[in-house]
Amino acid sequence: MTTEASASSAPALGRIDVAVLDDDADFLSYIEDFFEDEGSYALRTFRRPEDLYAAATERRPEIVLLDMKMGSVSGDVVLEELLERWPELCVIIVTGYPSLEDMRTTLRRKAFDYLAKPFSLQQMRQTLANAVETYGLGRTPQDRLRDQLGKRIKVLRVGRGWSLKDLAARSGVSVSQLSSIERGAHMPSIESLLALCQALETKPSALLASIEF
Repeated sequence: MTTEASASSAPALGRIDVAVLDDDADFLSYIEDFFEDEGSYALRTFRRPEDLYAAATERRPEIVLLDMKMGSVSGDVVLEELLERWPELCVIIVTGYPSLEDMRTTLRRKAFDYLAKPFSLQQMRQTLANAVETYGLGRTPQDRLRDQLGKRIKVLRVGRGWSLKDLAARSGVSVSQLSSIERGAHMPSIESLLALCQALETKPSALLASIEF
C-alpha cells in the first residue's frame, strides 16, 4: 500500500506512477486494494490538493485520478491548476455525481477521461490502459523516440502519396527496414536517417523538431 507517507519514494523501474486525490477514505482504501493487485502501477494517494501539488513538484506523476467533489474544494480549480503547471499531465476525472453535461465540460477542459462512481474494476483497468496507450506511458525514452520518429516518417511518406516501395526506391533503404522504422520497432541508422530525409526533402533537424518527444 502506497500512501502520502511514502509519496517521495520513486516507483520501481517500469511501473507507472499514479496519484489519486480524493477526500473519501473508503474510496482511497478501495483504490489502494485495486492497485495492490496491479503490478504495472505505483500508487500515491492524497486528500488535499496542496499535498498533491507538493509531491508532483518533487516528482510528477504520470496519471492523476482526480475527484471532482471534495467538500469545499472544487475539482475544477484543481484540474485547472494541474494542467497549468503540467500541461502534458494525464488527468482522469472521478466523480459520484455524473451527468452528460459534466462529462462534456470536463473533457473540454482537457482531462483525458471520466469515471463515474461506482465503477467496475474492469472499467478502471480499461481507462488506465487507454491512458497508457495514448500517452505512451511506461516506456523508455528510446521507445518513445523510435515510435514518434517512425510515425512522423510515415506521415511525410503518406503525405506525398508514396508507398513503402516508392520511398525505398528514392532513399535506398529497404522496404523491410522502412516498415520496421515506421512501426517504431527499430531506430534508423544515421546513414538511413540522412537518406530518408533527403528523399523526403526535409532536414534531419527539422524532422526531429517536428516530433512530440
